[in-house]
Order: sequence, then structure tokens, then C-alpha cells
Amino acid sequence: MRIALVAHDMKKNDMVALATEFAPLLRQHTLMATGTTGARLQAEAGLNVERLLSGPLGGDLQIGARLSMGEVDAVVFLRDPMTAQPHEPDISALLRACDVHNVPCATNVATARFLLDDLARR
Repeated sequence: MRIALVAHDMKKNDMVALATEFAPLLRQHTLMATGTTGARLQAEAGLNVERLLSGPLGGDLQIGARLSMGEVDAVVFLRDPMTAQPHEPDISALLRACDVHNVPCATNVATARFLLDDLARR
């Protein structure tokens, strides 16, 4: 599967912890991530991740475009609901694309664990 991994600044530590926990599973799949998240996943979780632009520079839109073309099978987007994001329209567009194209999207650690646990059972 092709899995996109995105995390807002205040959720990057959670993403690294989640990815480290599920590293054996994630290594079996093609991973892409926005800029800084991808760099941290490579350095701290030892994952092979295609790094796209950072979210505010268009990374969310890059993932949304790939998703719309059928090139993303699942999204883990750990969002920070307590901090305003300057690129909120891009975030909304990515989440809308997940809904339109029926792509599973986990937006917090609890749903990400459900998604990854289900993937591990397949």
C-alpha cells in the first residue's frame, strides 16, 4: 500500500512514536510524507520515506493530488486541533479528497492505531 504520513508541528513527536511502534509494518509499504515529518521519520524511526514539500509550502496539496489520481491508499494525518494553521484551506482540501475518493484517513493517534492494526492483519 501507499501510505501518506503528515503531522502538524505539535504532533510530530506523536508521529515518530507511532511510526516507531509500527515500523516493521510500515517498512512493508511505500511511504510518503511532508517535509519535516518525513525527515524525522527517516532519522528517528529509520523508515524509507519519500519526502514531499512541507505542508505550508504545498506538501498537503501534493498528497491530495496523488490521492486524487489513485496513488495514495491511506493517510495518517496527525492534526493539531488547538493551533491555527496558516494553510488550513490546504488541510481541508486534503481531508475532502480523502472523503471524495473513499481513502481511509486517521487524524489522531487512536484512529491511526486502528488503521495500522487493521493493515497488519491483512
